Amino acid sequence: MEKEQITGKVDELKGKLKQGIGKTTDDPKLQAEGIADEAKGALKQAYGNLKDAIKDGDKKAGAEVNDR
Repeated sequence: MEKEQITGKVDELKGKLKQGIGKTTDDPKLQAEGIADEAKGALKQAYGNLKDAIKDGDKKAGAEVNDR
C-alpha cells in the first residue's frame, strides 16, 4: 500500500466531514472546501493505486525473467 492511498483516504474523509458540517451550518464555502478535499483525496488514491499496479507489474516481470 502506498502512502498516497492512505493520505488520499484521509483527505476524502476530511472532505466528507467538511461537507456535512457545511450543510448543517448552512456554510456553502465549507461545503465547497469539502468537495475539493474529497476530490483531492480520490486523485491521491488513484495515483497510489497506479503506483501499486506498476510495482506489481515489475515484480511479476522480474519473476518471469528469473523463471526462464
